[in-house]
Amino acid sequence: MKIRKKWHYIKTWKLAYPVMLSQFGQVMVGQADSIMVGQLGTIPLAAATLANSIFVVVMIFGIGANFSISPLIANAVGEKNEHRIAAILKHALILSGVLGFILMAIVQVFLMNINNMGQDPRVAEAASEYLFTLNLGMVPMMLFFSIRQFTEGLSITKPAMIMTLIGNTINIGFNYLLIYGKWGFPEMGLVGAGWATFISRWVMFIPFLIYVMKQEPFAHHWRNIVWKGWDKLLSSRLIKIGIPTGLQMIFEVGAFAFASMMTGWISPEAQAAHNIAISLASISYMIASGLAAATTVRVGNQLGRKDFHNLKVASVTSYKIATVVMVLFGVIFLVFKDALPLLYIQNSEVTTIASQLLLIAVMFQLSDGFQAIALAALRGLTDVKTPTIITFIAYWIIALPLGYVFGIVLHKGAMGVWYGLAVGLTVSAILLSKRFFSQVSKLHQKWS
Repeated sequence: MKIRKKWHYIKTWKLAYPVMLSQFGQVMVGQADSIMVGQLGTIPLAAATLANSIFVVVMIFGIGANFSISPLIANAVGEKNEHRIAAILKHALILSGVLGFILMAIVQVFLMNINNMGQDPRVAEAASEYLFTLNLGMVPMMLFFSIRQFTEGLSITKPAMIMTLIGNTINIGFNYLLIYGKWGFPEMGLVGAGWATFISRWVMFIPFLIYVMKQEPFAHHWRNIVWKGWDKLLSSRLIKIGIPTGLQMIFEVGAFAFASMMTGWISPEAQAAHNIAISLASISYMIASGLAAATTVRVGNQLGRKDFHNLKVASVTSYKIATVVMVLFGVIFLVFKDALPLLYIQNSEVTTIASQLLLIAVMFQLSDGFQAIALAALRGLTDVKTPTIITFIAYWIIALPLGYVFGIVLHKGAMGVWYGLAVGLTVSAILLSKRFFSQVSKLHQKWS
């Protein structure tokens, strides 16, 4: 059944905007961390950059692995298979909990070797204490994301948004209390930001779990869970989609994290500037990723129904919305490139470099948005292996080597590193989009 194109915009936006707001809220916590830590000086800000670069690379794999949940739920919804929905929820929760502990151990390995990463000793020491506290919140974060992907797979995105915004507000509040020692709380500096994050992780997870267990329509699927037994085929399916998806996230985010380390080889000022610019650029990316989450669900639903026409229109609709959003942010970064870095730090050398990096961010906004949509649409088709190879090539074979040559060998500094990242993002956007529309054409032939 063909659906009017206007309905696709409405449906996609209704699904996307709560995820966008929750993603935006999450980013704003990072902004608040950077701004508050920036008031402590260049070394704490550079330490936060280093610690977050390590933690995010590991954490993002877990988040990506959880992304396997929503397309499978969306497919089951399209097939009207309630038994499978409950089974996916059970297996996802258990696998996410186990994964959380594994990821904590991986972060601990990095923590034990942080002094061997070629960073300024002052930065490494401060980063190690902060990273330890961040790592304590890994398990509740993984469990929260597994439930969130379950609710989003059901095309219900507002509860996760509300819980995320509540957790983010608590995070910012405890940042203020624990970083600066306000209202009788101890003044803990950078480590205080880590404890604030730890508290917010549990505040987000526990109430959200209770909500899903008690509130319809989620409670209906919760009651349908058969806890006895283990479905090897289903768990294998979650893992086979989840691991490549997690690797996709690692290849992209890891590239930016390694770029942070490269800027650390240049100077603490360059690293701090990278942190500021990437924090600002992440605002538009996270909003695009919110739209991408809606795209995965929309494509997954139509795949379950075997509805080629609406599958294609839904994906094209996401591309169009992404174009508007990313162009808007490009204009904002261009106009306010000199003013925005001043929100973080008053060091003129740092803010000048950050302003230059924002100009490069303007150039890759569309590429960043399109690669996010293409990956999400392919995920909705449960096509993850080839996209994983594409992301590896784009970021680790093209982006980082070019960034090293431009930034370190040719002495272009942080800007050179970012030139490489811009090229990688563009290559990723082109190849992933080509892959998606090729897969759509194959489905058309199969279903015709």
